[in-house]
Amino acid sequence: MVVNFKVYKKCSPNGKVTIYLGRRDFVDYLSGVESIDGVVLLDKDYVECGRRVWGQVVCSFRYGREEDEVMGLNFQKDLYLASEQLHPPSKEPEASGLTKLQERLLKKLGPCAFPFTFGLPQGAPSSVTLQPGPEETGEPCGVSYYVKIFAGESDSDDGHKRSTVTLGIRKVQFAPTKQGRQPCTVVTKDFLLSPGELELEVTLDKQLYHHGERIMVNVSVRNKSNKVVKKMKALVQQGIDVVIFQNGQFRTVIDAVETQDGCPVNPGSTLQKVLYLQPRLENNKNRRGVALDGHLKRDEVNLASSTLLTSPDVRDSFGIVVSYAVKVKLYLGALGGELSAELPFILMLPNPSDRIKVMTAESVAIDEENIGDDIVKS
Repeated sequence: MVVNFKVYKKCSPNGKVTIYLGRRDFVDYLSGVESIDGVVLLDKDYVECGRRVWGQVVCSFRYGREEDEVMGLNFQKDLYLASEQLHPPSKEPEASGLTKLQERLLKKLGPCAFPFTFGLPQGAPSSVTLQPGPEETGEPCGVSYYVKIFAGESDSDDGHKRSTVTLGIRKVQFAPTKQGRQPCTVVTKDFLLSPGELELEVTLDKQLYHHGERIMVNVSVRNKSNKVVKKMKALVQQGIDVVIFQNGQFRTVIDAVETQDGCPVNPGSTLQKVLYLQPRLENNKNRRGVALDGHLKRDEVNLASSTLLTSPDVRDSFGIVVSYAVKVKLYLGALGGELSAELPFILMLPNPSDRIKVMTAESVAIDEENIGDDIVKS
């Protein structure tokens, strides 16, 4: 079977340094993160004169609006996750350590091409963007990644902009293959000056949803009090935890439905109701601060996926942790107050089956004649 890779290519302003990557999404499996493997092509003059060329992986965290940066104030922090001298090579690459794509590119590009492989640390934050307001300009807040290749005397030499090339990448997580335990909760409320209690039971049809799926919320109300339930409301909340800030927790309602169908629920009565919610970006296009999956040019944008953590305590200080929950409220009027129940769930993209096949294949043949035609410039 012949598999054609789409190769991403980008040149430096002076055309002396060119980067090639076979993919721009790198998956975090919690147990480890996929390596960033590619090839850098140097101008013949750079090779012959022994010009030093460096490669780095940078995690950039913007936590404030670019338009508010005045008088030297900067709302962006860069974390260098990997740095290596690519030319002259700091170490000779082992042929057994090269990917099939690197082997084909080195054969096609010639002796001025050099492979590189960078690793991302376990627990590095996922790529997340916070949606800007309709009138905001500049780079949006969030976590982004890019590979940087540049010529310089040291790995901190940023003075040669014309011989520097950067290509954006993403660190992503895909949904688990197995469903977790079905979410269910029961809450009760008693009243100070009246007997009995009100009981609310909420159950979701499953724990894990893919983007675009409809959420079925089963609501059961048992009214053993002398109060009256006048209406109910179900909503989906997106939780954002900006770890770098002590009070950086935010919640945004991204879908809601309110109904009086079956109400009022009088004393001694019960009510069984199914409500449907569907969190989608289309309904939140102009809402500032909604978390989105990190995206690259020409990519489709969707709501940010839930952040999976190996442990609740393992949170990178640069990260943005995203979570989702369904909340159901019963309204009892001005004197009765309200009763609410909340259930967390997971919202993520499915793991593409074709990616699994390519990544787990022991040997992949590449059509070399078409590799140049499949190159996409950033």
